[in-house]
Amino acid sequence: MKTLVIAEKPDMGRNIAAVIEPKAKNARTYIEGEHYIITWAIGHLIGLAEPDAYDDKYKKWNINDLPIIPEHFKLKPNPKTKDQLKVIAELAKRSDKLINACDAGREGQHIFSLIQQHLKMRQPVKRLWISDLTPETIKKGFDELKDGVEYENLSKAARARSEADWLIGMNGSRAFTTKHNVLLSVGRVQTPVLALVYDRQKEIDAFNSAKFYDVEAIFKQGDSEYKGLWQGDRIQDEEKAKAIAAKVRGKEGIIQSYDMKDTKEYPYKLYDLTLLQREANAKYSFSAKKTLDLAQALYEKHKVISYPRTTSNYVTEQNIPQMHKSLDQLRGTDYVKFAEQADKKYVHKNNKSVCNPSKVEDHHAILPTNKMARNLAPDEAKIYDLIVRRFLSHFFPPAEYKVHTVMTEVEKEEFKTTVKQLLSEGWKVVYADQKKDAKKSRAKKDKEDEDESQSEEEVTTPFQLNAKEGVLCINSEAKEKETQPPKPYTEGTLLKAMESAGKQIEDDELRDAMKDSGLGTPATRAAIIERLKQVGYMVMKGKRIVITQKGRMAVEVIRGAGVDLLTSPEMTGQWERRLNEIAKGSASDEVFMANVKKFATMIISKVKVQSRVAKESFEEKPSEETKPSRTRKKTAPNTGEGKSAAKTGTAKKTSSKKASVTVSSEPSQNLSADQAPPEQQRTTKMGIAPCPRTGCHGTLIMGRRGFGCSHYKEGCKFVIWKDQFGISLEPEDIASLAAIGKTKKAFLVEDDGRQREGHFILLDSNTGTIGLN
Repeated sequence: MKTLVIAEKPDMGRNIAAVIEPKAKNARTYIEGEHYIITWAIGHLIGLAEPDAYDDKYKKWNINDLPIIPEHFKLKPNPKTKDQLKVIAELAKRSDKLINACDAGREGQHIFSLIQQHLKMRQPVKRLWISDLTPETIKKGFDELKDGVEYENLSKAARARSEADWLIGMNGSRAFTTKHNVLLSVGRVQTPVLALVYDRQKEIDAFNSAKFYDVEAIFKQGDSEYKGLWQGDRIQDEEKAKAIAAKVRGKEGIIQSYDMKDTKEYPYKLYDLTLLQREANAKYSFSAKKTLDLAQALYEKHKVISYPRTTSNYVTEQNIPQMHKSLDQLRGTDYVKFAEQADKKYVHKNNKSVCNPSKVEDHHAILPTNKMARNLAPDEAKIYDLIVRRFLSHFFPPAEYKVHTVMTEVEKEEFKTTVKQLLSEGWKVVYADQKKDAKKSRAKKDKEDEDESQSEEEVTTPFQLNAKEGVLCINSEAKEKETQPPKPYTEGTLLKAMESAGKQIEDDELRDAMKDSGLGTPATRAAIIERLKQVGYMVMKGKRIVITQKGRMAVEVIRGAGVDLLTSPEMTGQWERRLNEIAKGSASDEVFMANVKKFATMIISKVKVQSRVAKESFEEKPSEETKPSRTRKKTAPNTGEGKSAAKTGTAKKTSSKKASVTVSSEPSQNLSADQAPPEQQRTTKMGIAPCPRTGCHGTLIMGRRGFGCSHYKEGCKFVIWKDQFGISLEPEDIASLAAIGKTKKAFLVEDDGRQREGHFILLDSNTGTIGLN
């Protein structure tokens, strides 16, 4: 009998096989060697069953059937990957030991546990727990395999997370949808995240801007010139500000006080996933999901970085030698000029800004490995560059500054100046070649933050004043400013808020302490943001996140039902903390689940007595910033079954009787926790559903006359025209056609002059031709 190794994905399996069974035979779905058989999941092979698996009555959504609280949760194989599950089942029959080689985290543990549970595998289990996929690390990991029972608490936490999401998602979504007759997706994590965006928008809407005036002066002493900002209560009277400026202009003054102090700036923290996503969003406008996908490719495919889904910004003592090896490797790359200047003496076990074992749990900070990075895609290279530069910066001394603080008095008016003089670049030399971009970015930021007081001025040239000598005010002016509302969230700032459960925490130490009680985990936050876009609760306007009318109303009806806790970031953050405690063995999963079941029951009782909100309240108003929703309208029917229109690229219309439309009131039964399937997603320009054409990885988007693929420039011809059979199709219809091949709703349409009811069906997934069934 052999040992069966189950990795999370094929690439990981092949990487492991290359180390432990280099001469093994590749059988496509597994690799078999002398001692080991290596196979893999393809993400989640098993999931929680839909409600109708417990009772057929749940196929229809009915608020009177709620709450749905299974005594024992049933499992269901993913139909798309059931063949691979069968492969694992057959291989397990030939094995007497199992090795869980899925991702070393909560979700990886869950993937393996579900496979083990569903297939009833009773063999003893060992756990491979590694942070990168280099041969050295894989070999070391197999030499130090752990007993699977050591991760039982992590499995309990993963199962509790999954079942809690199911209970809140299934019950909450069905309750609010059936009550208000509008598809509303509710989730344990997504709803409080939406509430963050909603509350920020309410602050912006309620903000009243006010004008005020700053008085700036320029002083000269010998060859030195410097700016000063008038000190006093905020001036709201323009004439007063102008009078102060005129009063001091051209007059002599004195230096009331002049302080100098030496300061040091140390490198920024090493990256965890959330920090990497935030900075990639700020610098490159990458979405959280894109950054995660790129980092995952650098980890799995290229093997040039360590495990990216980490919550830690630090390393342990055991990582220090590997960091030194990675530095040596970088001396043979494009980073040679920095790597050669770097000094290993700065990265050691006593440097607490790098090595802090108490702040490393499952995984250390994201680091480059000692594998050479080759053939990276442009966007992969950008993420790799962020990681490498942050890594290199810690091998340099701190940047050194002399900070000059000057108080200047002219005509009894006081002006403050802060000048930060760079003495030594230190670690900032690693970013020196990016200064132009940084200056542009800073200039843009300064423009956006005009309401803020003058910040300190940074100079690289010597700055020196004589406190005993006088100065001359060579110019002064009153500058009109305006108070600014809170800024809309970007994906980067929303990630920051999710990390600290919505609390505005600037202190790094306090934010670190909040990580266990954030909204979601680093591995799931990107998916949560994407889900909120997909279900039509928010859209992107450039880098800004804008909540839609549907998103606003979703929060308002949930709060209106008296279940504010469902929208509470802090409360949901505490749930996440409890899950972390379950993983550590310091809290009970049974107690947690009992509380979640009580909460799900309470949601139903509140919603049942809530008044229904008008459906129109969820639709965009034409004057609002987000694109208005189109209402269903009657059109002249097409000739034939819509095929000719699809083929010729025009939606031909014939004159006939106006078609009437009847929409079935039965909602879809496929809403799952924290997500709605594509057929239930609201249209945004960001995409309606994945393109169904075989081999295409594009997204369906809405155009003026139809719904086409975002990869049309690459040759994808898939298109579904809006006007078919006298009906104007809407985005949710297109999403349903793309996902399951037919519309969820039934329509009363005119077909060849006769009225009949039917569903639209997708006849050809390559062209978008549809018909009526």
